[in-house]
Amino acid sequence: MPERTESESRKLLGRLRDTLAEDSAGQERLDRITHIIADQMGTDVCSIYLFRDPETLELCATEGLNQEAVHQTRMRIGEGLVGRVAKSANPINTPDAPSMRGFRFMPETGEESFSSFLGVPIQRLGDRLGVLVVQSKDARTYTDDEVYALEVVAMVLAEMTELGAFIGEGEALSARHTRQELFRGGIAQEGATEGNVYLHEPRVVVTNPIADDPHAELKRLNEAMDSLRSSVDQMLQSMGKTTDKEQVKVLEAYRMFANSRSWVRRMEEDIALGLSAEAAVEKEQSATRARMEQVPDPYLRDRLHDLDDLSNRLLRLLTGQGADTGAEMPEHPILVARNIGPGELLDYGKKLRGIVLEEGSVGSHAAIVARAWAIPLVINAKRILTEALNGDHILVDGDQGIVHLRPEDAVAAAFRDKIAMQTQAQERYASIRDKPAETICGKVISLHMNAGLMADLPSLEGSGAEGVGLFRTELQFLTRSRVPRRSELATIYGSVMSAAKGKRVIFRTLDIGSDKVLPYMKPTEEPNPAMGWRAIRVALDKKGVMRMQLQALIRAAAGRPLSVMFPFVAQFDEFREARQHLLSELEREKKMGHVLPSKVEIGTMLETPSLAFAPKQFFELADFISIGGNDLKQFFFAADRENERVRKRYDTLNVSFLTMLEMIATRCAETDTPLSFCGEDAGRPVEALCFAAIGMRSLSMRPASIGPVKSLLRRSNLDEVKSVIDEARGNGAQSVRPAVIKWLTGQT
Repeated sequence: MPERTESESRKLLGRLRDTLAEDSAGQERLDRITHIIADQMGTDVCSIYLFRDPETLELCATEGLNQEAVHQTRMRIGEGLVGRVAKSANPINTPDAPSMRGFRFMPETGEESFSSFLGVPIQRLGDRLGVLVVQSKDARTYTDDEVYALEVVAMVLAEMTELGAFIGEGEALSARHTRQELFRGGIAQEGATEGNVYLHEPRVVVTNPIADDPHAELKRLNEAMDSLRSSVDQMLQSMGKTTDKEQVKVLEAYRMFANSRSWVRRMEEDIALGLSAEAAVEKEQSATRARMEQVPDPYLRDRLHDLDDLSNRLLRLLTGQGADTGAEMPEHPILVARNIGPGELLDYGKKLRGIVLEEGSVGSHAAIVARAWAIPLVINAKRILTEALNGDHILVDGDQGIVHLRPEDAVAAAFRDKIAMQTQAQERYASIRDKPAETICGKVISLHMNAGLMADLPSLEGSGAEGVGLFRTELQFLTRSRVPRRSELATIYGSVMSAAKGKRVIFRTLDIGSDKVLPYMKPTEEPNPAMGWRAIRVALDKKGVMRMQLQALIRAAAGRPLSVMFPFVAQFDEFREARQHLLSELEREKKMGHVLPSKVEIGTMLETPSLAFAPKQFFELADFISIGGNDLKQFFFAADRENERVRKRYDTLNVSFLTMLEMIATRCAETDTPLSFCGEDAGRPVEALCFAAIGMRSLSMRPASIGPVKSLLRRSNLDEVKSVIDEARGNGAQSVRPAVIKWLTGQT
């Protein structure tokens, strides 16, 4: 870049810094800044547009346009050239603005006499704050150097906006991180809670975006880059011959970026124009995040994520702000993060009241832990990390997938009413805790709870559950950096049985693959992992791990009854082979002189439609069958449960799905095979009522759902519900839900 352009840019930033240092109001600062930019760049107009709400831009300051238009001219995102810059997060540079597609003439501004237009986004780490515009009467295209210089200025404005330099009257100039914000995400674990934000990775704050001495800043950047490269190399060396290939792949991407000359060169150019080292890093990081939103390819998006993570590491080296800022965990903490692994999440313990993630999935590790802890989890809450600060008041509605950040009093009051109603209902359910789930027509339904951690077991007694219908064993594998030892697993499983105090616990063998990838297991690239190499398929191919787990379960029983079920069985032979492995291990343990379980039950999850049509011999051989509702539903409807567009499209009480469930119940009844329904739908009272009406006598759910389900069952006549279902089916209804709810309404 020419030295003259560099010195002019530094001069401009120096004038901006002096203005920002003055003790003046936010509006006055903005007015001065537009004057300085127009004067320094030799343009007729400079204007600053800021967002007043997520969809609306407002003209907040101008040099060259009519002053009466300030705080009066507004446009929607995508409207006009300014709106297009905001929407695309890319500059628009044209010598003839009126002829550009999407141009919007705003007569109140008096801009009709200005031909050329250059607009650049004001953005910080992917958070769009506004648009900076310069215009001239002459029809000319601004040079690349001028565009670049204006982007540098926009970056400084973004940092100063974040630091509260432009606070004034009106929504557009209101203080950042003070307004109420609502985020809509996905439901990963139901429930409602109120608390205070605790950021998993607190934001890095750049307080000195402008620097006087570019040579000193270049030296700081180079020293930080050397430290970064060294730390990445050390991390790679420490991995040694690890089997965690995914982690090695990430670190290799880190090393590639850390040695990228183009990345470093862009930051060096930013510094030459007058930015501090950390501001240069954040400018490029903001550009990376803007690209991440526009890249459809998942591989490229992952690599941009790697660059974003590396930028955070570099910023922490430059600012000295480590990941641990010393911020105390607030009272009633609700964890807010981009994403989080099971080990990190378990380190927080059960003191968390809820979790909100910018990313995540319904089957992720975080979701498994949240279900085990029975705390609300909302996923895909986009932009929450750019808004939330440690200690912010937050409401998490896991039932609706909604998060209220810094809510108004009226919203908080209504939310507390909802929580109070849920609490009162749970208190009412406590009175029937020890009573059976016996319907008016005399049928008794067994209600069990799902679990995955030792910490879940106290809920067994408090919820009134008759046992554990599903104990997920994968968490003991997911939270370790190596395969757990057989003795470790035997100790854990034995403790679970002891904590159950004689109540039945059904252990599901390792269900990995799909979205549950072990950190020490080589990941396999599959186009559709949910239907790929997972669960029983992995176990039968990697028999050593399955044998070790089965041995641990046998030894954990220590003379007590043992119930084991295999996940994701798709055909009879898979169950027969897995069952034989367990019988062989029992025989082996007997020869070794170990104490055998007093009784062994071998069952399976029914999660694929194919198994519903298995030969009669399968149903005769299985000691019990548990319908895995979540997977069975997604495969039945060919609707990926990770895809928000389709997963809510199909009703569990759809006549076709309910008919298949009834067929399974009938086939199990013919062979006297105990049948249970396990999954989120088992814990929803209306669905549970319908399952019971079509012949299911056992349901397994999260502990908090047992009370509501039992309450409705005890007040219902299953024969009448079955008649309602049959009538709706006969009338050609797509779902029996409306008819059942109408019937329930008539019962109250």
